[in-house]
Amino acid sequence: MEKSRIRKSMLARLKGLSVEEREVWSVWACQVICQQEAYQRASTIATFLSMPHEVDTSYLIAQAKQDGKQVVVPKVYGKGRMVFVPYDANDLALSTFGVWEPRSDEVIDPSEIDIIHVPGLAWNEAGYRIGYGGGFYDRYLLDYQGMTVSTICDFQRYEFSEEEFDQAVREVVCYETTD
Repeated sequence: MEKSRIRKSMLARLKGLSVEEREVWSVWACQVICQQEAYQRASTIATFLSMPHEVDTSYLIAQAKQDGKQVVVPKVYGKGRMVFVPYDANDLALSTFGVWEPRSDEVIDPSEIDIIHVPGLAWNEAGYRIGYGGGFYDRYLLDYQGMTVSTICDFQRYEFSEEEFDQAVREVVCYETTD
């Protein structure tokens, strides 16, 4: 199955989750990440600002801030360029992609980020993912040396062949849904 069909199928499945299912998954994801040794040692963590069908990262952001960690979130520019900037809930704007992102241009060097929580739609057994098609994370992760983790629902595991430019996530943690 080609990537566009996998994306469409996963988006439909994610959008079909109830509010309650998404909340349970989101709380679980926060707990799983916060229990990791890489998180506990980290001073700076990166996560994404979730869309309504994704795992809700607001739980992780709140916990990381409470734990005294710097939280950084992605900001996308043209030509596939993505950077991470400090998270400030009062300094966000809706991007042309329909995603909230920071207004700030204060770029945090990748070497300062200890762990990146990576979004996507489907992951294979080797940790390669199908995202939304822009290649932003694959380009960013190409030279990133820190820890990467994704928190997915069981139905997001999907067998597909990665392409040469794809970058694997180091740890994919899977939430078992009830259906």
